[in-house]
Formats: sequence, structure tokens, C-alpha cells
Amino acid sequence: MHLIDLLAPSRVHADARATSKKRLLELAAAALVQPGDNPELERRIYDSLCLRERLGSTGLGHGVAIPHGRIAGLTTPAGAFLKLTDALPFDASDGQPVDLVFALVVPEHLTQQHLMLLSQLAQMFSDADFCSQLRHAGNDSELYSALSDWQIAHLAA
Repeated sequence: MHLIDLLAPSRVHADARATSKKRLLELAAAALVQPGDNPELERRIYDSLCLRERLGSTGLGHGVAIPHGRIAGLTTPAGAFLKLTDALPFDASDGQPVDLVFALVVPEHLTQQHLMLLSQLAQMFSDADFCSQLRHAGNDSELYSALSDWQIAHLAA
């Protein structure tokens, strides 16, 4: 399973606005649901993201966060990418505010895949040039293309 398989263009947002960590998690939960999903799914995703954050911040540092959770009854993993218009505090280990957010939810039983996806995300966001490219993307389409191109380049390597 690859990161790009989790993203749809509708789940990539270049000008996301949030005023707090709580609002950001609400925005991420909303981005992770699709039309036709069970109406309660958004709340379950939000609760899962909050539960994980209470265990410790998912802020990686350097302005990046990867809020994630496992959801009972979910059938497939899903990801959403948000580039915030204004960075906000996220309790990252380096104390830096966050402006790049990849939210991830996986079915509760997919423990190994969850860890593999988190590892891919950590590798992706450890590339400072790539993060700079994301920060300079002007719209949703450019962001989605950058994320797709990174994945394709690393699949070929």
C-alpha cells in the first residue's frame, strides 16, 4: 500500500484555515470523509485523532504534523493533506508551529500497514526540499501533483 493510494484530489487542500489544534483536527476529520460515507464517520475520525493526540503530539517538527488514528469498522485507509495558511502551535518536539498536515486513518485491524504508512510519511517529510516545494504550491492541484510525484519517484527508486 502506498501513500498516493490514500489520497484523492478532493482530500488535498492548499489554503486550509484553522485557529487551534482542535479546529485543525476537525478540519482533518472532515477532509477524510467522502460523500456517501456514514454520517457518524466524521465524528469517529475526529475522536480517534484526538485520542491519539492525547497520547502525545503527532507533530514531527519542522512545521509538519501527521495526526492519525485507527477506526473500527473502516474498510480502507484514507489520507488527507492540508497546507495551512497560517501555522499554528501543535506541541511538536521542536516547538515549531505546524503548517503541513497529513492526516491518516486506517482500519483498526491493519496495524502493520498503519506503521508502514507512518514510516513512508516520516521519510517524505524528512526531505526539506520537498517540504519547501509543498509550502510554495499555489493550489490544491499543485499540491496533489507534488505529493504524487514524490511517491512515483520513490516507488521507482
